[in-house]
Amino acid sequence: MSLKPWFDTTETFIAGHWQAAPDRLALENPSTGAGIGEIARGTADQIDAAVAAARAALDGDWGRLTATERGRLLTALGRLVADRVDDLAALEALDVGKPLKQARADAVALARYLEFYGGAADKVMGETIPYLAGYTVYTLREPHGVTGHIIPWNYPMQIIGRSVGAALAMGNACVLKPAEEACLTALAFARLAEEAGLPPGALNVVPGLGEEAGAALAGHPGVDHISFTGSVHVGTLVQAAAARNVVPVTLELGGKSPQLVFADADLDAALPFLVNAGIQNAGQTCSAASRILVQRSRYEEVVERMAARYAALQVGPADADLDVGPLISARQKEIVEGFIARGGDLETAATGRIVDQAPSGGHYVAPVLFAGAAPDHVLAQQEVFGPVQVVIPFDDEHQAVQIANATDFGLVAAVWSADGARQMRLARRLRAGQVFVNNYGAGGGVELPFGGVGKSGHGREKGFEALYGFSVLKTVAAHHG
Repeated sequence: MSLKPWFDTTETFIAGHWQAAPDRLALENPSTGAGIGEIARGTADQIDAAVAAARAALDGDWGRLTATERGRLLTALGRLVADRVDDLAALEALDVGKPLKQARADAVALARYLEFYGGAADKVMGETIPYLAGYTVYTLREPHGVTGHIIPWNYPMQIIGRSVGAALAMGNACVLKPAEEACLTALAFARLAEEAGLPPGALNVVPGLGEEAGAALAGHPGVDHISFTGSVHVGTLVQAAAARNVVPVTLELGGKSPQLVFADADLDAALPFLVNAGIQNAGQTCSAASRILVQRSRYEEVVERMAARYAALQVGPADADLDVGPLISARQKEIVEGFIARGGDLETAATGRIVDQAPSGGHYVAPVLFAGAAPDHVLAQQEVFGPVQVVIPFDDEHQAVQIANATDFGLVAAVWSADGARQMRLARRLRAGQVFVNNYGAGGGVELPFGGVGKSGHGREKGFEALYGFSVLKTVAAHHG
């Protein structure tokens, strides 16, 4: 795979111009381990220039647009993304290593986010508040101003859509710092935004290292809001940096998401979700369902049927379009293999298979299904961020909830049961930002607010809640007698 002719730059994008950085970062194809080129290594000075450009855009053409006009620009950008779905998917597969079908789904999702937020831009309403005689009181939703977006390498397009798309819809001007491991689709997005006619400075993209460009953005005094998706460790650093400027932060961090399978569950319906939600994107997903909790009377059956699916999983390069691609880097492979080694005291129910044609330099790990894990086992507590799932038995509903809630995380959970009353009880009792009943993920759910509790973060993305998060509520009280 190679870069498409329409995508001809790997520089920073600031104030509507492509600008070189003083140094470069090497890119690697995770499927082969080979280099695929270089991108700009953005500096703190370039972050400073990007923030200044965003501020100028707010004071200029971008800030003068009506909500309807902003929505039309986002809708036009969404159409351009839709026209380039295959090109964007090829870039993402090359850069991240995910199978082409998964990369294509991400490109389609990016187009859908822009369509959704383009249509929603002029539908964020204030309200009037009954108050004292002689007063009219109302509220307004206004943009924060300059928003900083630090995104990870696992789902660049999707997270651009749900973060940058919502911020632009509310009228913010954005500075985007993509992960150094996967910048190509972020830069391609900037190219398409330029083509769609976004005013200069409304969107700025500065690739670079986290400890350089990322740290400069998180602690910049000219930024009014930070959105970060990534690890708990880096999230705490970002929040601390932003706190010095008293800047609000949306954090979407890790997860250890459970699926609870009760004796009355429809296993034929559940099984694809039980497995796919754990191995999608090679398990490099904050919302990966890495814990499968099963009522004891059906525990052996679930393990056996999941094991059969695992044994059929094939791992290989992105362009082979198999079930699982490589991990993002040699370092991530080392981390995941370390976790797998720590599961040596568990029953290995099944593993997938790395295909013979997988390049030897690629970062491949065969998916592993472990059975018989205690709720406090390291593989039931810590986020692996790889294709590893554990199956844990439980006896009754009370114990299931105790196990499900017994981690530091609280991002997503699922309940598989035909009992409607149980479904409602557990939806309330599970400690998670999203709870799915007899499904998992709901097809991506652009419209569905997403975020966590505990060490999974705070704030919400997706849906209208993201628009509220990227805005400030102002109250106006007019005394007219």
